[in-house]
Amino acid sequence: MELHEQSIAQLSRRLGAGEVSSTELTTHMLERIRAHDAALNCFITVTEETALAQAKTADERIAAGQAGPLTGVPIAHKDIFCTLDVRTSCGSRMLENFMSPYDATVVGKLQQAGTVMLGKTNMDEFAMGSSNETSYFGPVRNPWDTGTVPGGSSGGSAAAVAARLCVAATGTDTGGSIRQPAALTGITGLKPTYGRCSRWGMVAFASSLDQAGPMARSAEDVAFMLAGIAGFDERDSTSAQRPVDDYAGALGNDIRGVRIGVVREFMGDGLDAGVGASVLAAVEELKRLGAEMVEISLPNAGLSVPAYYVVAPAECSSNLARFDGVRYGHRCEDPKDLEDLYKRSRSEGFGAEVKRRIMIGTYALSAGYYDAYYLKAQKVRQLIADDFRQAFEKCDVIVGPTAPGTAFRLGEKADDPVSMYLQDIYTIAVNLAGLPGMSIPAPASDGMPVGLQLIGSYFDEARLLNVAHQLQLATDWHRQRPAGF
Repeated sequence: MELHEQSIAQLSRRLGAGEVSSTELTTHMLERIRAHDAALNCFITVTEETALAQAKTADERIAAGQAGPLTGVPIAHKDIFCTLDVRTSCGSRMLENFMSPYDATVVGKLQQAGTVMLGKTNMDEFAMGSSNETSYFGPVRNPWDTGTVPGGSSGGSAAAVAARLCVAATGTDTGGSIRQPAALTGITGLKPTYGRCSRWGMVAFASSLDQAGPMARSAEDVAFMLAGIAGFDERDSTSAQRPVDDYAGALGNDIRGVRIGVVREFMGDGLDAGVGASVLAAVEELKRLGAEMVEISLPNAGLSVPAYYVVAPAECSSNLARFDGVRYGHRCEDPKDLEDLYKRSRSEGFGAEVKRRIMIGTYALSAGYYDAYYLKAQKVRQLIADDFRQAFEKCDVIVGPTAPGTAFRLGEKADDPVSMYLQDIYTIAVNLAGLPGMSIPAPASDGMPVGLQLIGSYFDEARLLNVAHQLQLATDWHRQRPAGF
């Protein structure tokens, strides 16, 4: 088995045994990036010198017997995480040349764990999008069919993992931006409970929804990555002060008797027939493994999209107000006065989708409309969270589709924002409630990947990962790879 096909556990064993060095592994991955990234556009920045220096350090730690399971493993970071002295662009012209003066907590924790950073991955501008077509640096292409999208906003990370250009990657999930691209590219992605991973140094889109998380090819690899980034951070006021579970250690638990809730509302109109059949096939496999199926209802789930597209734009309007051409970020040439500086810097720096969401959010927060839109959306958000609480009285894990269809063609939904927003119809409710959710591969439909979504109760990531791991031990859906990569 070639190096790029091996899991974190396999590579960790080989690195520890001296069968391969981190320098060799990193060089191999950099060569794959050079060979394949031009066709996919996964990376905005490749940090070759940094990667080789970190690999050398990792080899020294391994030789000294100071290695952990992630030491020497080459990964990539979504370009929304600040990285010391490396460009952090958020896929935007606004931050095209921004060099971060510090590392985000997630980046720092993984560096302490000994990982090797290959580079920064492409993304929808400021994480706003479901296809990775809004990036200032051009769209990312899905390695399963380069005429289709990889999903978004973490599409660069998803495509890089799927094409075996890195072992694992970080992503962020505000309304499905880890899970939806994981589904469309046939990999495993986890959005942890809100507050499980620090948001410090992660450029904010919607502060009450954003959450960092890992993306890899299997639940086992995701468990190792989550252990590396989870935990309390005193610099993040939304960080949860509670111990981190042994995610990898919990992977061997039997799932017989685990109650699996199938959401009635997720399996009806709007779901592609092939995707529905794949999800049901995965449910049958869980039943064969001894899990118990329970039909549940989330009656307010249909309100999640309209509620989200009030709350998220309102928060983005506030968060992106800092990019004004004065402090940092893009600044227009020769402004006539302060008003011209603001107008042209923001008009030139932001793309169409970001501008659309800023305008929607500013309107929703304006005098006379706050109560009618933002306050009402927050009340609906509470109803959605209450639905999940009631559902978890009947089941342990909720399952359903991650996305309504398989990967769509590049440009197919570019002129139809509402159709694009509906790509997250099954994922958004999880963010509104602050719950953990993950997407794992189900059987393919017409040769394209399908995602099975697993949703857990608060801080129940260990159970989610175990259910996913047991399903992956019994099937080979997650081992399928795109041709040519």
